[in-house]
Amino acid sequence: MHRGRALVALSVLTALAAAGAGELVSQAQQKPAATDRDWPQWRGPTRDGSVAAALPAEWPEALKKRWETRVGAGHASPVVSGNRVVAIARESDQEIVRALDLATGKEIWRAAYPAPYNVNPAAWAHGPGPKSTPAIAGGRIFTLGIGGILSAFDLASGKLAWRVPAPDVLPQYGTATSPLVDGTSVIVHVGGHDHGALTSFDGATGTVRWQWTGDGPGYGSPIIATFAGVRQVIAQTQKFLVGVDAANGALLWQLPFTDDFGQNAFTPIVFQDLLINGGLDQPLTAIRPKLDGGKWIAETVWINSQTPMFMSSPVLIGGTIYGLTLRSRGQFVAIDAASGKTLWNTQGRDGENASILGSRSWLLASTTDGVLVVARANPQKYEEVRRYQIAQSALWAHPAITGSSIIVKDVDKVICWSF
Repeated sequence: MHRGRALVALSVLTALAAAGAGELVSQAQQKPAATDRDWPQWRGPTRDGSVAAALPAEWPEALKKRWETRVGAGHASPVVSGNRVVAIARESDQEIVRALDLATGKEIWRAAYPAPYNVNPAAWAHGPGPKSTPAIAGGRIFTLGIGGILSAFDLASGKLAWRVPAPDVLPQYGTATSPLVDGTSVIVHVGGHDHGALTSFDGATGTVRWQWTGDGPGYGSPIIATFAGVRQVIAQTQKFLVGVDAANGALLWQLPFTDDFGQNAFTPIVFQDLLINGGLDQPLTAIRPKLDGGKWIAETVWINSQTPMFMSSPVLIGGTIYGLTLRSRGQFVAIDAASGKTLWNTQGRDGENASILGSRSWLLASTTDGVLVVARANPQKYEEVRRYQIAQSALWAHPAITGSSIIVKDVDKVICWSF
């Protein structure tokens, strides 16, 4: 493999002319902050499943379907900015990015490109993707296809701004990590098995700002958090949990982390000075990244071996972690974030996977049974309020909450429900 092509493909970037790039920078600087109507990235505005929109004080007996639009195959989550819903999906050998009208579901524009991909037989049930959730910022949409094609599109028109082509080698089960926007940068772990680069790209031009090349990508998504006064990009990679300096990509600390199947697919969450991490056959663990004698260490604070979590990343509400463990074919659980103590768990059979969201009062979970579960955010007991059938096929993509609507992507459609 050629390092330059596989990791950043600088010589093959498709970029706008200098004047256009300047316009992108200007738009990025002028873009207003996300509102409770925006769901601009993986797991929402704060990238942790927290819901800012006002949820009902009392949930209705039924949700109202506002619209549904067929968009193609894949499990990438929809994102929302202003009056646009953006989804990336597959039709035949093409990946297609669509902007839909939030009110009606009608297509505003589409951008298609060739994206041939051969599914690993072990991942056949999940199809040929895409799996990575787009990110919207500064009037741009950043998408990452299952074959590793990274693209930036204009949100208003769908015009391609720049592109990094597919690497020579992919992750074993296809690309699944989701782009992370940090100011005017977009951070993506590009590359593939045993050879990748956690990379910060200039969001306007696609130019590389920094890289960490210590490992291939995992299947979870990076976050940004501050520990000991240093902003860090934190990610599960192929073989590690790492923290790199958000300013320059320098490695601060790393912990060996993998499972028997090489499927690190968890997005960590943060509670105070603790980082919560989990994996398929690994205990849920809280660590404290800190400086000790001028050197970074990751101190283990607690371990909960009763609640392993795989692709379902939990949500933090108050001081309680709510999530889905793989035990007993899917158990909803509540865990004290400070001590790691399990507070309650359901009996099981709640789903192979669930996307977990929460507000101050409510816990929401969309499951692989096509069900939306609504429960009170109660650390004392599991208190389910409603169950809604919101899809007739499995839901692997994360819902988007905007205003009084919940938008989901099933096997081949985007569906908008109002509550």
